[in-house]
Amino acid sequence: MSTNVGIIGSGSVAKILGEGFIKYGYQVMLGTRDAGKLADWASGHSKEVAAVGSFADAAAFGDIIVLAVKGTAVLDVLSKIEAASLDGKTVIDATNPISGEPPENGVLKYFTSLEKSLMEKLQEAHLGAHFVKAFNIVGGAFMVDPDFESKPTMFICGNEPAAKAEVVDILDKFGWEVEDFGGVESARAIEPLCMLWCIPGMLEGKWSHAFKLLKK
Repeated sequence: MSTNVGIIGSGSVAKILGEGFIKYGYQVMLGTRDAGKLADWASGHSKEVAAVGSFADAAAFGDIIVLAVKGTAVLDVLSKIEAASLDGKTVIDATNPISGEPPENGVLKYFTSLEKSLMEKLQEAHLGAHFVKAFNIVGGAFMVDPDFESKPTMFICGNEPAAKAEVVDILDKFGWEVEDFGGVESARAIEPLCMLWCIPGMLEGKWSHAFKLLKK
């Protein structure tokens, strides 16, 4: 099992996922432009399991990489990381292509179209990395050990079967059932689920929900 996880980001999602990985036996480094943002987070863990570094440091550290930055920034952030730090690695893409425009009647605005997802753009820019879409369809509070009446469903996609298997193992530890929706093109359908998830929150202040795929 790969045990070193490099998380690119310093916001709430990065810290929540970092806590989750540490809980389940991984060593974690969070990558940031400003280490001061993560001083409190780092001080809450032993140096053996948690560290803070630059984006490049976190990418080099991780056997698994997690992208937990704004969708508007992720291409620029990855452009500053050497390809060798990503090549051959599983890269969990938790980003969504949310634009800076305000929502319309509770519906987020995206800067992508249904013809090309953000993850497809990331995969095209970094051909040696194995991108897997995950964690983008639910709020941070439910990413690890989601507490619902039944186990919720996380939809994933990506081109590399071994990378997806690695992500399935993580999601199983984190309390999710997983549906593999195939290749990277399926991110065109998975990324907009964030829009759907956010509508009850935007309109009614309701954020405590997740998706469940029912089968017969």
